[in-house]
Amino acid sequence: MTFGEWQQLAPEAAAREVRRRAEAHLSVSQRRAALAVLLDEAALQASFASAPVGSPLRGVPYLLKDLFDVTGLPTFAGSSFLPEVRPAAGQDSQIVRELKAAGAVLAGKSQLFEFAWGLTGENAHYGDCEHPGFPGRTSGGSSSGSAAAVAADVVPFAIGTDTGGSIRVPAAFCGVFGFRGMPRDAWITDAVPLAPSFDTAGWFTRTAQDMKTAIAALVGLRTGEKAPRGCYLDMPGVDPEVAAACAAAAADLAVPADGIARGELLDKFAPAAEIYGVLAGTETWKIHKKWADRYRPRYGPLVRDRLDRARAISRAQVAAVEPSHAALKLAWEKFFLAYDFLVMAASPFPAPAKADLTPANRLRMLGLTGPATLAGLPVLTIPVPLPSGMSTGLQVIVNHPQSPAISWALRSG
Repeated sequence: MTFGEWQQLAPEAAAREVRRRAEAHLSVSQRRAALAVLLDEAALQASFASAPVGSPLRGVPYLLKDLFDVTGLPTFAGSSFLPEVRPAAGQDSQIVRELKAAGAVLAGKSQLFEFAWGLTGENAHYGDCEHPGFPGRTSGGSSSGSAAAVAADVVPFAIGTDTGGSIRVPAAFCGVFGFRGMPRDAWITDAVPLAPSFDTAGWFTRTAQDMKTAIAALVGLRTGEKAPRGCYLDMPGVDPEVAAACAAAAADLAVPADGIARGELLDKFAPAAEIYGVLAGTETWKIHKKWADRYRPRYGPLVRDRLDRARAISRAQVAAVEPSHAALKLAWEKFFLAYDFLVMAASPFPAPAKADLTPANRLRMLGLTGPATLAGLPVLTIPVPLPSGMSTGLQVIVNHPQSPAISWALRSG
């Protein structure tokens, strides 16, 4: 169901439909792994009934990644203990307040990779969030529950966050549209942080038209007088099936990068995964060091391992990657002097099975998502179907959330 179809329902019918879809479209284990909280029918009906008449998202139900606060609901961030060490919220998060003003209806909270520190949708406490169409394969993370719920058509809209790729990767795996904003904006600063210099807020939709509606309502959708200029960068380390599908899909958006631009970008983007690991790991350790030892048994094994590695990052390691980080950001600045957007693959492979959720494959994903992350750039993710029936995605990377390239890239919707 699209935004418009949801908006045609009466409050009672809409509330009932949210609950029905959650039960019909997700198995019991999928619901536990994807949904942290689903509001009861009476609360939903009241929210649908009170949505402001004439508001752009009136009557559109959404799920909220459980990094954001809602008065009266706990925020666990995919963990087993966060409410015990973090004061209860005195008010809704900024993004919740703005969504309410725009008429969107909070249906519940979605699950995530523990503390948002992973791209694979795994969670030792609540279960791994599987792809709704391909059981045994991941939905991607860390915004796993949000992407899975939209892909399963439980809701048409869900809020996520993206630090190292946590909207782009699950959007690609689940075959939905994703939008990533910018670090340190009002929507992310009151969320549970992972790495504040890189954390961003954003969302998922099933259709291009719904994505355009959401961006227009929440960010502002600009158009230009002429087609924006962009290019496509084919990245190394991408599976052949994905590379072919992305190149074909990108041909509708941009020409391949010329030799000079391609060489410059590939050179500066090559260390992105390493740079991100050091800089983001350092920031995350600063947040968790006050809990890491006392609550060590209550972290899942994946996060415990990442905490141990983050704890060991030295000042020398940080200093060693800073020149490469500066060079990468300068490469982006030079790129945007000549172009309006860059297109890249969003994932190097389709949704993997549990056995393939390896550190090596995590680095392959970060190799694609890291370049935009490290420059703090907004990204639109467009799904790309694969011959296998699975999906990947394209990143449309811009230098401003209101770039006309976004509406242009969504024009076919």
